[in-house]
Amino acid sequence: MAKAKIIGTGVYAPGKPISNEELIRLAGVELDAEKLEGKIGIKARHIARLRGIDETTADFAEKAARAALADAGLDPMEADLIIVGTDTPEYVSPATSILVQGRLQAGQRDTAVFDVSASCASFVTALDAAARMMAGDPDLRTAVVVGVYNMPAHVRPGDAFGWSIFADGAGAVVLSRVEDSDPSGYVTGKFVSDGTQWDYVGVYAGGTRKPVTREMLEAGTYGLESLQRLPGDRNLKLWPPIIRALCEKGGIPLEKVARFVLTQINRSVIMDVMDALGRPRELAPMVMDRYGYTGSGCVPMAFHHAVKDGQLKRGDPIVFCASGAGFAVGANLFIY
Repeated sequence: MAKAKIIGTGVYAPGKPISNEELIRLAGVELDAEKLEGKIGIKARHIARLRGIDETTADFAEKAARAALADAGLDPMEADLIIVGTDTPEYVSPATSILVQGRLQAGQRDTAVFDVSASCASFVTALDAAARMMAGDPDLRTAVVVGVYNMPAHVRPGDAFGWSIFADGAGAVVLSRVEDSDPSGYVTGKFVSDGTQWDYVGVYAGGTRKPVTREMLEAGTYGLESLQRLPGDRNLKLWPPIIRALCEKGGIPLEKVARFVLTQINRSVIMDVMDALGRPRELAPMVMDRYGYTGSGCVPMAFHHAVKDGQLKRGDPIVFCASGAGFAVGANLFIY
């Protein structure tokens, strides 16, 4: 039976990094830099809007995709499937993946394209969809899966929390359809959701329920909104059970997993999750110190750096686990 194997990775973040001290000046907000760096782990981030860079979601996704294709040694024309995972799309419609396909392949091709929006679990959901499609369709030989985030485009002036946490960035992987004899490849995925919790945090304006109006703009009820406080222990409760269930489903013991690449939202939470799993903390790559929180981009970005920093080798079992508002949680298990 065929399966999908990761053969290339790439990342992109716009402009020079912005330190916490520079962020205070550029965004005009006050923040607790000591807590932000010590507990959450964020020391810098990339934000196109604050740097005056005319780039948005599709630009980030395209550049990460090109980097991953180059890393795989492939021409963009070889992509048969392009999926973009994001909840900060370029437009409501058309899909961001369509724009990326047009830029990569410069016209009509026999290429399947679509977006996946599952909040910050969009990339892991997209990766699972791509792997399953490739396993079942011999015409899908090469896929590009991108996780991308542009939440700073929705942060309102004066929102100290929004500016301090959210950042721009994209990560991408290239998948190749290989036969079961290849030791590398996608194993399985696991997902959990609770849509009754949709009204905690999100971008609620701009869709059909809440079109943007002048009155809304004047009232400031647009962009990123926190309607209820998220429970601080949510991910600590969610991630260990889903990771254990994932490993059991995939038939790979938790103790054999070489790296756990988790949503890069909070360094302390990641360390607590690793403790709860009974696994060494150093097995969880972390990049929030240099990138901030990049939503659906953060898992492929952290994975890219783990690969390039020599933390992984072929044959290593890897777990991805990501959660997003709404809520949606997804996890992937594969052999690198």
